[in-house]
Amino acid sequence: MTNNNNPNSDINIGDLGEKIAGEYLEDKGYRILEKNYRVRASFWKGEIDIISEKDDTIIFIEVKSTINPLLKERFPAEERVNDKKRNQLIRLANYWLVKNKTAINIKWQIDIIRVVINFETKKARILHFKNAVSERR
Repeated sequence: MTNNNNPNSDINIGDLGEKIAGEYLEDKGYRILEKNYRVRASFWKGEIDIISEKDDTIIFIEVKSTINPLLKERFPAEERVNDKKRNQLIRLANYWLVKNKTAINIKWQIDIIRVVINFETKKARILHFKNAVSERR
């Protein structure tokens, strides 16, 4: 059932945030390789929102979206990626690299993009945290 009083009721905020993040990356010269890369193995599963390439580096990107600008202060994107999610992203990135037979010495990183969507102004604020996830964290 659609709530006609709420213009956001039919919009999936996560999907919209990923679309905005993808456009942002392309505008910055990134080449999108895959979106919503999913692994459903018998022993684990997960998803990487965007896989891109720039300057001979593969970048795996986790997108966090919100429509409430106050949440960005209380729950910043980089803090919403907990240890379990970090480990999952690292495992998925390594799986993708092996599956795609990339060179063993290829540079890669995991970034987080926070998208704060304001439906009143029809604008989004994008914060890009480069190399935000590593195996040492």
